[in-house]
Amino acid sequence: MERLQKVIAHSGVASRRKAEQLIIEGKVKVNGNVVKELGTKVSSSDKVEVNGVQIERENKVYYLLYKPRGVISAVTDDKGRKVVTDFFPEIEERIYPVGRLDYDTSGLLLLTNDGEFANLLMHPSNQIEKTYVARLKGVPPKFKIRELEKGIKLEDGMTAPAKVKVLSIDKKQGKSIAEITIHEGRNRQVRRMFEAIGFPVQKLKRERFAFLTLHGLNAGEGRELTPHEVKQLRTLAETGSIR
Repeated sequence: MERLQKVIAHSGVASRRKAEQLIIEGKVKVNGNVVKELGTKVSSSDKVEVNGVQIERENKVYYLLYKPRGVISAVTDDKGRKVVTDFFPEIEERIYPVGRLDYDTSGLLLLTNDGEFANLLMHPSNQIEKTYVARLKGVPPKFKIRELEKGIKLEDGMTAPAKVKVLSIDKKQGKSIAEITIHEGRNRQVRRMFEAIGFPVQKLKRERFAFLTLHGLNAGEGRELTPHEVKQLRTLAETGSIR
């Protein structure tokens, strides 16, 4: 079930705000009946009319993108920079990113036009694991890694326990590579976590989202999720496990 104004906006008939105005003015019908309540929810089987014309619903679509660095996780950018939807020029549906990756961060990003699905995956209580690989300035000792594993205090509160391991060390260059898995999604969280222990991130890539990986993709390439993958993600978010 989705809010009526959201369904109208997704159909392209009007913006969300304009759709709300049309509802209040009595210009929207659901199954032949005028509806003026903004909180009304409709299902895919309901017939929705605006000014006497039945709206067409978009098919729900789900994509995985290997986001390159230097790309905005948005649908548009007022500075004219490249955005993630630029990599799907052939897609007619109005897709948008599920969460975001920073401008300087590359890796796995999901896009969809299914708001319910996106909210389900992003909700903190559903604890979807996201794995990143970070190139660090310096080599963090084990006791610093343990601080991240236990949870560390940032300016917006304590982080949840993370899974962290150092993958490689280059003492001559004074660099290291670490893998970190978190289930939260705060702004620039991974970068802030490593900065908090004194080892700033020089390069960051999201390698996994739940069970999904970048296998077979180069930066800037994407693919459609299979129906089975969509079902698994939904089940994982709702139950905490894949049946």
